[in-house]
Amino acid sequence: MTKQEKVQFVIDTLETLYPEIPVPLDHKDPYTLLIAVLMSAQSTDVRVNQITPLLFERADNPYDMVKLSVEEIREIIKPVGLSPMKSKGIHGLSQILIDKHNGQVPKTLEELEELPAVGHKTASVVISQAFGIPAFPVDTHIHRLMYRWNLSNGKNVVQTEKDAKRLFPKEKWNDLHLQIIWYGRDYSPARGWNLDNDIITKTIGRKSVINEYLLKMKKTRS
Repeated sequence: MTKQEKVQFVIDTLETLYPEIPVPLDHKDPYTLLIAVLMSAQSTDVRVNQITPLLFERADNPYDMVKLSVEEIREIIKPVGLSPMKSKGIHGLSQILIDKHNGQVPKTLEELEELPAVGHKTASVVISQAFGIPAFPVDTHIHRLMYRWNLSNGKNVVQTEKDAKRLFPKEKWNDLHLQIIWYGRDYSPARGWNLDNDIITKTIGRKSVINEYLLKMKKTRS
């Protein structure tokens, strides 16, 4: 298969498996999405979805959020981890949204990345999922799969994002980034990976990754 055929195979397979694409983090508008994505750093979406309703019951907009103290926010979000940094970020960015953006979440990567505790990935998720602007946020699943599929060298997430944007058509980015995350969770996890269930890696995967897997299986069985 040529590189282009491999890319098309990935697109076709993911569209067959995930014709409807659920968004992993529960939210109702750009602000609640921004807060949920910020909270998801080094945590699971399941855990974040358990905690955000408790926070949003108290404050689901920047004006109500700044009425809470950093300590109060921290107390609510403690179960998601990194709560000291995240609570400061949530309070700080809410104040900036009021002061600089009339309480609205901005629609550009540059403005979003200026907000405290908002990195490139968080900003990319927000413009993609809240505003439908093409972006390709790279999380651990996408980084792992792009390497397994021999579509990126796995050097770092910056390189993986460049490769993904170069290889996949722009109009597919927003769907693909979610489809690849779901595929990674369902068929190609980091731990407990079963190559037989992973049709994409089995078909187009990096030879060294497949050989390493087969060798490991052989040792396990012997």
